[in-house]
Amino acid sequence: MHEAERNELEFMRIRALAVGAQSVGALALGALAIGAFALGVVAVGRLVIGRAKIRHLEIGDLVVNRLRVMDSLEIPRD
Repeated sequence: MHEAERNELEFMRIRALAVGAQSVGALALGALAIGAFALGVVAVGRLVIGRAKIRHLEIGDLVVNRLRVMDSLEIPRD
């Protein structure tokens, strides 16, 4: 085998390794992007649920307070 052929084979081997490394890197970046998106969805979901719980508790407090006022004024409940 001549020197030129060996150099060409070596170049092809290095290029194949580089393409493989690029593919692995792209897959890793894709996995990171999906993981970050999932974490974002979970964080937003927890925020929305937390706000809904707080709002639910506030409404519950308002209803209880209204019932207490009605009881104290002896207003009949509907």
